[in-house]
Amino acid sequence: MEFKIALEVFAGPMDLLLYLVKRHEVDITQVPLAKIAEEFVAYLDVLEDIAIDQVGEFVDLASLLLEIKARELVPRPEETEDPVEPVREELVKRLLEYKQYRDAAVLLEDRAREWELRFPRVATEETGPRGGPAEVTIGDVHVWDLVGALARVMRKREKRRPRQIVQDDTPIEVHISRIETVVAEKGRVSFAELFEADMPRTRIVGIFLAVLELVRRGRLSTRQDRIFDEIWLEPAEPHLPRETA
Repeated sequence: MEFKIALEVFAGPMDLLLYLVKRHEVDITQVPLAKIAEEFVAYLDVLEDIAIDQVGEFVDLASLLLEIKARELVPRPEETEDPVEPVREELVKRLLEYKQYRDAAVLLEDRAREWELRFPRVATEETGPRGGPAEVTIGDVHVWDLVGALARVMRKREKRRPRQIVQDDTPIEVHISRIETVVAEKGRVSFAELFEADMPRTRIVGIFLAVLELVRRGRLSTRQDRIFDEIWLEPAEPHLPRETA
């Protein structure tokens, strides 16, 4: 499968770490690294299938988390001082810095949208797709929620039978067309409903990438009532054309 999602969609390993911390509803300075290390690795398994050539930074952070976890659980006899704290403190510091930059970026984006609404661009004769590309975060669903849902789908599949390598070369546009047809017919489809128990792993990844692409193009919206609940896929509401001055 040649189609690869750009790493920018996932915003990097610190974004995943911040997402996991928020999901635990704990203060960043009190991050339960042992638990989060396990979850981070579970997400990494999925990312390796999605963009195996682009996950080096995720692997580095996963290695650091696992090292901290191992030292916390089984301290070495020769270590008279606590060797974990400096590494942990440095990681927490990096996470706090990342959160500050991320919050500032979100604030600037919100202000840019407000400014655009006050002073809309004059419409051109060019007819593009309906609306602009949507962000991967729609409503309360984050891209990491979708990755987590994909991880659960793969775990269920591998419990039923051992992992097998079966290549599936279905073009991404074929998956996109099928998903749009199903969602249009039913009005709302659960994310898990797109996958069958005996699907090859490569086809599962292809369908997932097609969902992300539909969201990015603004043709599909995602909804989740509560954390860990089912993610629902719905047709995106059409964008009304702006009035010209």
